Amino acid sequence: MKLFHLVMGRMSLVLVLVLTAWAALFYMAVMEEVNDEVDDSLEDYAEQLMIRALAGEEMPSANSGTNNQYYLCEVSEEYARTNPHVSYYDEMVYIKKRNETEPARVLESIFSTAEGKYMKLVVYMPTIEKMDLQRAILGWMVFLYVTLLLVILGVNVWIYRTNMKPLYVLLKWLEHYRLGRQNEELVNDTRVTEFRQLNEAALLSVRRSEQLYEQQKLFIGNASHEMQTPLAICRNRLEMLMEDDSLSEKQLGELFKTHQTLENLTRLNRSLLLLCKIDNGQFLDTQEVCFNDFLAKYLDDYKEVYAYRKVEVSVDEQGVFKAVMNEALASVLFTNLLKNAFVHTVEGGKVSVVLTGDCFLVANSGTAPLDRERVFERFYQQGEKKEGSNGLGLALVKSVCMSSHLQVSYDFSEGMHRFSVQKD
Repeated sequence: MKLFHLVMGRMSLVLVLVLTAWAALFYMAVMEEVNDEVDDSLEDYAEQLMIRALAGEEMPSANSGTNNQYYLCEVSEEYARTNPHVSYYDEMVYIKKRNETEPARVLESIFSTAEGKYMKLVVYMPTIEKMDLQRAILGWMVFLYVTLLLVILGVNVWIYRTNMKPLYVLLKWLEHYRLGRQNEELVNDTRVTEFRQLNEAALLSVRRSEQLYEQQKLFIGNASHEMQTPLAICRNRLEMLMEDDSLSEKQLGELFKTHQTLENLTRLNRSLLLLCKIDNGQFLDTQEVCFNDFLAKYLDDYKEVYAYRKVEVSVDEQGVFKAVMNEALASVLFTNLLKNAFVHTVEGGKVSVVLTGDCFLVANSGTAPLDRERVFERFYQQGEKKEGSNGLGLALVKSVCMSSHLQVSYDFSEGMHRFSVQKD
């Protein structure tokens, strides 16, 4: 999950909870204020009625045509003592004027007269208008709630993206950065101290990595170059020693094994030296190379070498695949893919070569897919090590493709390992 999505998700949740709580409390406060205004009106009307009743004046009509209506009755002393003198509540009442039942706010008050009698005054006011007011307030509150939430989130998104832009610029630069390649300079001006420190730390780490990378390339290149002559001398001496007729069969066998080991070491050294040369850009001369020509040049040789494995080979030339690159590197690319297919296919399996105008594909039988993230790493070998494999073949393929503006990919489908090379 991206940092932006995480932050905005948590911020949205907090805002929804806070604004919902605020809206609920605000609505309750408004309704409380509305009820207070209604209660004040009822209280004023009830006070006028009680003054008239205590003064012995004529009482107004119970249904005077106003919203406020009442009834007055005498109650017992016991009732007066057991019930509160003033109370407010809501209930459904019958309105004679409208001949219907409506919700109303009710004030019930108990008072005593000069004669010692106890009277109960009930005043009520229909609250149809109040309910309309409640609905209006609720509608506006929902509208303002949604608007405020969206505005706050929009402002936060803008502020977050604006202030975090230096971080995303740095991440994008690091994502496209490749060791040993010509990379763009980091342009990430910012006034934020933490981001400046992060830029400096990233640049320092990149410089150290570049230095280590160059040192490793230099060491491997020098070591591989210096090993060529001693390896050739050792191989020649072994071959001369193997020509000695006085050697026993056992001694000759041991020498042969040593010679094979030395041959593998020589091939490994050559591969490492070739990788260094590719990384150093020493294959500058380029021309248009036709990969279809490599089929006639190399395929029959591999068939003969690996005939003991009873591999079924199929070729499908749907077009002519050409690329502008160094011819020697093109040969390395094609032969390593072809050798990899023959070496790693199962006994009695299949090897398939397909060429089109846009790509060429080499596939071989297999039992399980390889790790797509590591298949092109140097010295990566999954499972048991195969004879004739040093773990650098696919690494060479990847390096050649990168230096020649080609793309190589791997997938596993229908029991076949598929390596495809395409133009950028």
